Parts: sequence; structure tokens; C-alpha cells
Amino acid sequence: MSRKPIYLAIALLATHAGLTKPALAQATETANQDRPNIVLILADDLGFTDISPFGSEISTPNIAELARSGISFTNYHTAGSCAPARAMLLTGVDSHRNGVPNIPEALPVEQQSQENYQGVLNDKVITLATLLRDEGYHTYMTGKWHLGHTPELLPSARGFERTIAMADTGADNWDQRPYLPIYDQANWYADGERHTLPDDFYSSEYFVDKTIEFISENSSDQTPFFAYLPFQAVHMPVQAPREFSDKYAGVYDEGWAVMREKRHQAAEAAGVVPENTDAVVTPGTLEWDSLSEEQKRHHARRMEVYAGMVDAMDMHIGRLMTYLKDIGEFDNTIFVFTSDNGAEGSNLILPNGGSMLANWFDQVGYDANYETLGERNSFNAIGASNATIAASPLAYYKFYASEGGLRVPLVISGPGISRRNEMTDEFVFVTDLAPTIMSLASVENHSGNWKGKDIEEIIGKDFSSFLTNDDEAIHSASNPIGYELGGNRALFKGDYKIVFNRSALGDQNWHLFNIKTDPGEANDLALEDPDRLAEMLTDYEEYVETNKVLPMPEGYSQRREVFRGALN
Repeated sequence: MSRKPIYLAIALLATHAGLTKPALAQATETANQDRPNIVLILADDLGFTDISPFGSEISTPNIAELARSGISFTNYHTAGSCAPARAMLLTGVDSHRNGVPNIPEALPVEQQSQENYQGVLNDKVITLATLLRDEGYHTYMTGKWHLGHTPELLPSARGFERTIAMADTGADNWDQRPYLPIYDQANWYADGERHTLPDDFYSSEYFVDKTIEFISENSSDQTPFFAYLPFQAVHMPVQAPREFSDKYAGVYDEGWAVMREKRHQAAEAAGVVPENTDAVVTPGTLEWDSLSEEQKRHHARRMEVYAGMVDAMDMHIGRLMTYLKDIGEFDNTIFVFTSDNGAEGSNLILPNGGSMLANWFDQVGYDANYETLGERNSFNAIGASNATIAASPLAYYKFYASEGGLRVPLVISGPGISRRNEMTDEFVFVTDLAPTIMSLASVENHSGNWKGKDIEEIIGKDFSSFLTNDDEAIHSASNPIGYELGGNRALFKGDYKIVFNRSALGDQNWHLFNIKTDPGEANDLALEDPDRLAEMLTDYEEYVETNKVLPMPEGYSQRREVFRGALN
């Protein structure tokens, strides 16, 4: 059962102690000031080494400042796609129990009859925002939601006091327009109502502007806030102001093989991965030297824009940090920075700049021309081969259950975090963040009951004591953690992981890796350690049964499901 808010407890004590109203107000204000603000920043499709503390050539000084003042997790895992990751992040509940085992756009019709396969947050889970709001926090959200867009499913109905929400998989970063032909319009909402974006809109700038606006509206009441800031950066369409993209002119001209190795070496030097980490080339990656000069030029520019979009996001995060410093709240704010999944590898833009969406581009006014790539009316995506840079030295990328799809950066800093300027390879899973944030905010776990209603229990592990040096380990080596999305499967246990990819590049076999010593998944231990493989396969089957994981229909393709009927 959830504890009563601190201010109510103070009121009860005040009654017995005979405190005057001014004294009670002072006591309440003091208690509120002792509780930390929380800023949860979620990048979209950001790869494992896309920030400078993790070995990137991209300038991210503000995220680096947070890393220096806190702790960076190099063995943090999330889901391979956006909506399941967001649902687990905000509830601490497995995606097959919170209603979001896949993005709704990709759910096959054969699964949609099942209650736990709707692709939107069900009514059996309570969000982190609701729990914090119950405890007296202001709760704000600005950015991509993608967990439902009917009135009862929007963030304004799931615990957030003020909201700017993009309800779809994504949208244009410059205009109010859809980015794929599966949508008739870009579905934006403000506080639960349809919203029209301003003419000078750029997503990263606007999200931070609105976050600052929401915080400032209540800055005088001494009440702590929870701000959830899920950026569109760097989800496609990859777009950035030209001054940011041009900062990286020429950086990617040597191609992805060279840049992968540079990232790999930088990650080792920074302590992000072990020395002499083996790496494999993700199947399907093109040979750079097989491309024409025009194709190389176009691919390099795509990455320049991508880097510019990350750089711009970091700059706007810096504006929020500066604002909090200016109002005296920065030192009392916990920052959590991470990504929803690994880098996006879809080949919607072809090597020559053309696209499978060319006819739709012509209809709506998009193009992928080199001269204006990433600017207004331009559609950009980095593609599979460039995605191997973002994931380096890991294998694969978004959607896949390999490390490049699931392992992303996690940085935590602020009050309550004693570890400073540290990196750790301690395993953490996305469901662990909600209970940890709750603990840091002195909010008790609901234990499956909220206001007398039975709800799904939080399965994540509260690792707040690890942040204060009190615990040496977060998860027991005997504790299995299962995962499935679109038929791609994994199970983690101690330092080990079994993985099965059924997607286009997968070989349809289970593999076993020690991901602490071999994060590149280069050395399959399945034949060498068959007993461990068998044990973990049994654990996975128990996970499937416990969480009602459905098999995928024969011939299922996520891309085909998403675009069903849209390209006719």
C-alpha cells in the first residue's frame, strides 16, 4: 500500500503538535524542498556509442557534464522498439503484461484479439507519473508518447499534469506533418486536446521550451516536479538545423568501416567496453568501396545530419540545465538520460538518395536531396550500414534482440547518487528504472495494489542503493530476465545472455554469449556450454508461459505489417 504524501503526514503531526498555520506551511515547504526534482530524458533511436562519454565523435558536452557528476551504465538494456520500451520504462512492468508487447502499428491481426496484445498501456498498470503525482509532485511531459491516443490513453490521463504529446511512432521535426503514409496527419496533443504546432517549430527546441514553461508556471510553490522529456531525436526523419549538421562536414567521408573502428577504439579507451573487445560486422552491411562517389557523399551527409541532430538535442538539454541552475533547482534535480532502443537501420532511403516512399514523397513534398538533407521538407534516415557506426562495437541495431538493438547508454546524476564520474558494467534492465526513481523520490512500491485496486506488480529491481555505493550487485546471478518483441527473443542471467533473431538478418538459431566480457557477441558459447544453454532455454520457456507471450504468425514481417495497405 502506498504511503501518504509527505505533506499530509506533516499535517497530521502538526495537528497533534499544535503547530500554527504559518509553522505548518513552513514545515511543508521544508519537506518539499528536501524531495528531489526528477528529469527523465529519453532519446529516440540513439545508438550505444552516440554520446561523447561513450566514445562518440559527436559533441555532447551537456550529457558529458551529467556523466561527470554521476554514474554511467554501460550494460543497460531496453527493448528493441519504442513503445514497448516506453511502457516498461514508465511502469516497471513487462511489456507482455502492460499491454505493449509491440508497437500497435506492427501487431499482426492474429494477436490483436488477446487482451495483452493491444499496443497501448492497459488499465492494469499505473505509471510512474501517477505515483509521483499522488505523492505531491508536479508531473510534466513534452515529446513523443506512442502509448495510445484516445482520451483515456493520452499522458494527460496517465498521471501527467501538463503535456505536449506526439501520439504516433514519430513525425516531422520542422512541421506539423506525418512522416509516413500510414498516418493521415501528425497527431499532436496538449493537455489531452488536439494541438497545433507553432510556425517556428523544431522538435528538440520546442520540447525544452515547453518543459521550461511548465516548470516556471509552478516554480514559486516549492513543490518538486517530475519532467519526462522524450525527444524525437534521432528518430527518422533525421533532421537538424544546418549549422549543427555542417559542424560534422567531412567527418564521415571515410565510411562506416573506418568510423566503426574509431568508435570501437574510443569506447575501449573510455572504459565503455573491455579492452580487446571482439566485434563482428552486422550481416547486410554494404562494402563502402563498392559505392559510387555520389553514393558515398550522400551516405556521409546523412550521418552529418544525424550527428547534428544529436548535437542539437544536447544543446537544448543544456538550456534546461542552465534554466534549473538559474532558478536554484539544478543541485536538487536527479537527471536520468537514456535511449528507448538502439539505432534505426531501416533502409527507407536508398544508396542513391531515392526511396521506397518516392511516390508518397512526391505527393506530400518530401525529398532526400543532398543539398538540403535534414532541413525543412527533407526526409533523411541513416540506413542499416550507417547504423553500425551508432551501435559500434555492438552487433545489429533496432528491432533485433542482439546487443546493438537492446544495449544503450544510461546516465544518472543528482542528489542521492554518491557515485560520481564513474562507469559501471553492472547489468540493468529497463523495468528497473521506475522502482529506482520511486525510491529516490521516497515513494513506496505499490506491490500490486493501488487505491484498493489490484494492478500488475512492478518486476524491476530498485537499484537506488547501488547508486549510493551500498550494494555491490543489482541483479542476482541466478535471476533470469526474459524478453521478446516481434519474435526476437533474449534471456539474461548473470553475465550471460541467450538470443534468437527471427527478423530478416537473423539465422533462426539460439546463441549464448557472456555479454560482460563479450559485448560484441562475437564468441558463441552454445556448443562449449550446452548445460548453461539448456538451463537458460528452460528459463525462457517459463518466461513465455508466465507472461502469455504469443508465437508470431508464419512469415511475419514487421515492416510489411507497418506498411500494410499504405503503399498501394
